[in-house]
Amino acid sequence: MLRVLLVTDTDKPIGDLRDALAKLGYDMLAEPATPQALHRVVERERPDVIIIDTESPSRDTLEQLAVMNATAPRPVLMFSHDANQQLIRSAVNAGVTAYLVEGLASERLAPILEVALARFAQEAQLRERLTLAENELAERKLIDRAKRILMEQQKLTEPAAYAALRKRAMNQSVKLAEVARQIVALAQAQDRQD
Repeated sequence: MLRVLLVTDTDKPIGDLRDALAKLGYDMLAEPATPQALHRVVERERPDVIIIDTESPSRDTLEQLAVMNATAPRPVLMFSHDANQQLIRSAVNAGVTAYLVEGLASERLAPILEVALARFAQEAQLRERLTLAENELAERKLIDRAKRILMEQQKLTEPAAYAALRKRAMNQSVKLAEVARQIVALAQAQDRQD
């Protein structure tokens, strides 16, 4: 059962939305949160999905979403009456998964939520793959830098420097990147002393 946090920055009641989601089988968390309390409530309640009902998302709302998305990303659905394209782009950049510019018809909620959840899961996989690729690239750069240091200090060829790195990594039972990090750190320390 998905835990849903409702967020509103309007004075209009959202009891109908709350009731519709409960009828669909979603676990509704506490009272609706305000955008200013979003980050704190998300950390405390750990919802699976966030639904924001707004006339037009304010800059404060978008800033709070961006902070939350950076530290505790969640699928976010935003229902708004504002169809401004720049505002929609800003909302998506802040972490909104789905932005809907119509009224909240209860029969549309379940499919909209499912699409948002699927989209969020896909984006999470892409973020994970990007992080992995960035880490691999950083490790390769570190290993290349360590090879250059060994080549300069010990007058080795590139294959010989790589072999020396591998041998050291096997002897220490650590990853090649960790040995490279040690060599680069040692070289930097020596440069500072000189």
